[in-house]
Amino acid sequence: MKPTVLFAAAVVLGGALLAAGYWWGVNQPAPSASRAAEGKAGAKSERKVLHYRNPMTPTDTSPVPKKAADGMDFVPVYADDAAGAPTDKAKAKILFYRNPMGLPDTSPVPKKDSMGMDYIAVYEDDEPASATPLVKLSLDKVQKLGVKTEAVAMRDLNSTIRAVATVQANERLLHTVTTKFDGWIERLYVNTTGQAVRKGEALMDVYSPELITAQQEYLIAKRGVQMLAGGSAETQASMQRLADSALQRLRNWDISATELQRLTQEGRTTQYLTLRSPANGVVLEKPAIQGKRFMAGEVLYQVADLSQVWLLADVFEQDLGRVRIGQSANIKVDAYPDKALAGKVTFIYPTVTTETRTAKVRVELANPGGLLKPSMYARVEFISARGKGQALSVPDSAVLDTGTRQLVLVQRAEGRFEPRPVKLGMRADGYIEVLEGVKAGENVVVSANFLIDAESNLKAAFAGFGQSAQAAKPDAKGEAKPAAAAAGAASATHRGEGTVEAVDAKTASVTLAHGPIPTLKWPAMTMDFKVKDAALLRTLKPGQRIDFETVAGAPGEYVIVRAQAATATPSKEAQPSTQSKPSAEAKPAIETKRSTGDKPAADAHKGH
Repeated sequence: MKPTVLFAAAVVLGGALLAAGYWWGVNQPAPSASRAAEGKAGAKSERKVLHYRNPMTPTDTSPVPKKAADGMDFVPVYADDAAGAPTDKAKAKILFYRNPMGLPDTSPVPKKDSMGMDYIAVYEDDEPASATPLVKLSLDKVQKLGVKTEAVAMRDLNSTIRAVATVQANERLLHTVTTKFDGWIERLYVNTTGQAVRKGEALMDVYSPELITAQQEYLIAKRGVQMLAGGSAETQASMQRLADSALQRLRNWDISATELQRLTQEGRTTQYLTLRSPANGVVLEKPAIQGKRFMAGEVLYQVADLSQVWLLADVFEQDLGRVRIGQSANIKVDAYPDKALAGKVTFIYPTVTTETRTAKVRVELANPGGLLKPSMYARVEFISARGKGQALSVPDSAVLDTGTRQLVLVQRAEGRFEPRPVKLGMRADGYIEVLEGVKAGENVVVSANFLIDAESNLKAAFAGFGQSAQAAKPDAKGEAKPAAAAAGAASATHRGEGTVEAVDAKTASVTLAHGPIPTLKWPAMTMDFKVKDAALLRTLKPGQRIDFETVAGAPGEYVIVRAQAATATPSKEAQPSTQSKPSAEAKPAIETKRSTGDKPAADAHKGH
């Protein structure tokens, strides 16, 4: 029994010793680890602190420890950390320095703007700053959209102006058949409209008592000349003048030379005289009817020579500047689709038709065989070439026209496109002259650019939804951000506080001496702001302290969209000190204010 008890006691004692040894080994720190920890702590204490930076805005720094507006401690930046951080940037070449307010003003050397803000360096490997952000698409998306690009280049620009036209008779080749005496139409030889006639061809026989009287006077004078052949020279000359006068009277009535020759040869009067065609052509109008009585000056026939015709083209007023006299024109007529006709611009009419906003352009062309008929429709193409040589141009499919401005998508890299406004000039067949906005060698999107534009618009919309959703999520302290803050983020609204220095109702602007605006990285300064609503100026007075909200307007300009009197200054215990490091209790009221029943965030997380 005794040996058994001793053995049991020995086992218990051995187990206790083993347990004590294990506990001691676990809780005893290793010598090497202790030395490493001590060395690390010593090294940390020996590192040089360059400055302290805002944990949310790295560009916001301070030479001494401080807290951000949201209560977070600034993070120390050590010399050995800073030495390696900018290594890549230090190697990059600085291209220029740009205006911090977004104005199109650059400088090759560091400088400050009129408000004392430093210009921002633009490095060689930076994406170039532009008025609009780059549209970024994955290579897979680019292939699916079928994006195609073409280089901006110098080209010969020839534009084609197309217009509809009608064939008209040449007004210079129109002839009217009329008489200078009264009479009756005895017989018509040309009795249909549209009938072709030749010069000198008989048109009709007319009877006129005045013609018969004039013939008789001539014959009497002629017989007198013959009877006085043996008389004095003076008498013969007088009688000859009387005969010539009677014959000239017939000529003045446009009696044809054929009729006058018959009268002088036959020596007898005729009851009817024949009127003949004055030119080759076709009869356009024929008021003459057999047996009709006519008066002196009344139109009996209108004959048009159609060997050369006019084409009157209706050219829209925006194309008139590219049409000039002497310019060649290609003509197509539906009646003869296989025939290519050509003419030249001879006149541009000085008026524009109000209803159609077109002007008449006259084209003259030969009409062999009389193929072209008056009032026939035709299509005209005017070839217009740029008179100043080659021009910088892009394909017309590359231009996105919003109605108020024109844009092209410039490819900056694979899958990266920059929407860039351009100023356009002459439009040619398939190409448009670019006066400003791009340079030769740049690639512009010519296919699927509308899809890229739609893609960028959708991304902007989704980004806005994402910001709203993110603003609605609770923060680290379990508090939801105010809805106003979410709306402000989506609309790029920046808040600030300042004192009104001056109010200018004429320019709808106000001068503010405002404090720092962290969202814009602005220091405290005095500057002018435009106001969105001029009625807002009536609530502002010089010397008044206000809280305001501003958004970006034109480049370098910010617009105040809301302003109200500043809230009461926090109590001394709650107001952060500007001279010393703020305590944990001195957070802004908007973050510390809770209802009486709310449990503080620090207490809520105890025990977790």
